[in-house]
Amino acid sequence: MDFDLDTEHALLRDTVRSFAEGEIAPVAAGLDQREEFSVELTHKMGDLGMFGMVVPEEYGGQGMDYLAYVVATEELARVDGSQAATVTAGNSLGIGPIYYYGSEEQRQRYLPGLCTGAGLWAFGLTEAGAGSDSRASATRAEEIADGWRLNGSKTFITNASSPISRGVTVQAVTGNQSGRPELTCFLLEHGTPGFTATAMHDKLMWRASDTAELSFADCDVPSEALLGSRGNGSKQMLETLDNGRLGIAAMGLGAAQGAFEAALAHAKARRQFGRPIGSFQGVSFQLADMAMKIDHARTYLYRAAWLKDAGREFRTEAAMAKLFCSEVAAEATDAAVQIFGGYGLMKDSAVERFYRDHRILRIGEGTSEIQRIVISRSLGL
Repeated sequence: MDFDLDTEHALLRDTVRSFAEGEIAPVAAGLDQREEFSVELTHKMGDLGMFGMVVPEEYGGQGMDYLAYVVATEELARVDGSQAATVTAGNSLGIGPIYYYGSEEQRQRYLPGLCTGAGLWAFGLTEAGAGSDSRASATRAEEIADGWRLNGSKTFITNASSPISRGVTVQAVTGNQSGRPELTCFLLEHGTPGFTATAMHDKLMWRASDTAELSFADCDVPSEALLGSRGNGSKQMLETLDNGRLGIAAMGLGAAQGAFEAALAHAKARRQFGRPIGSFQGVSFQLADMAMKIDHARTYLYRAAWLKDAGREFRTEAAMAKLFCSEVAAEATDAAVQIFGGYGLMKDSAVERFYRDHRILRIGEGTSEIQRIVISRSLGL
């Protein structure tokens, strides 16, 4: 077994790291404080090839693999969770369903613009009454003469209300199957009468990413807007989340790495009782634990990505990676704040932002409790 990144993946890592440190780091704190989504940074990330990473070049994508996607996401999250969230959601939740389940016409219509970062697409699953219970959607789609009419709402939807948001994949109830709701997905474009997206503010985390509430009031879409087969919506959504968990795991890994590096530098520079605080066992042991767990998290996540790229079953491994990386991020960011002391509680400290940004990783794209259900079911429980 070879645990080294090959030349292509190493070059990608170095390129994204240089971009994140040079372009994102200087403005991240200000964007976070102002709750400002950056169209400029999104376009720059698109120019760098951060969107459509696993999509073939024939549709405007980069033709890379999931390991590349994970490596790039980790490097973005090492500097700023908000920009990493824009990219991760753009790839897995926005582009993913269209690429994997869309018709050839839908792929040709939407993917080229989304793969450049010129536009963003969203993933409309979560509702006020449908979170972990993804099949509890109240949004409905009624078949009409020339298509479908959507009514309902969604909440906590990433990349849905920015100036460059183009539309959303919506899961809606289209009938019943053996007493259970029949769920179908539709591609709903911005500009459709009755479709409104309202930005959500005052978030704890990812304050420079775009999060929105969506409302559908008699939104008429053509038959061609149906994604894949009628009644296949839940399967599409859950498979999309399996892929997306690799990205969320990479965000946890990146946040942990960024917090660790900041804490390590501070521990070497900060002096108390006449010597660097890193020389005290209480601090050095915290840093040793952080280094160990981050290395373990990276090794396991890369293995999960390798399984996906090899076309092998990876659902359980994706759940494990997402769960472990998000919990390592929680431990590492908390330890970093502790090592910084009072300085770690101030807005001008990067670890304060890492501490806030990591918190969603144990909730979004399947809570930690849901990941444990997925894992336990794989054990036959």
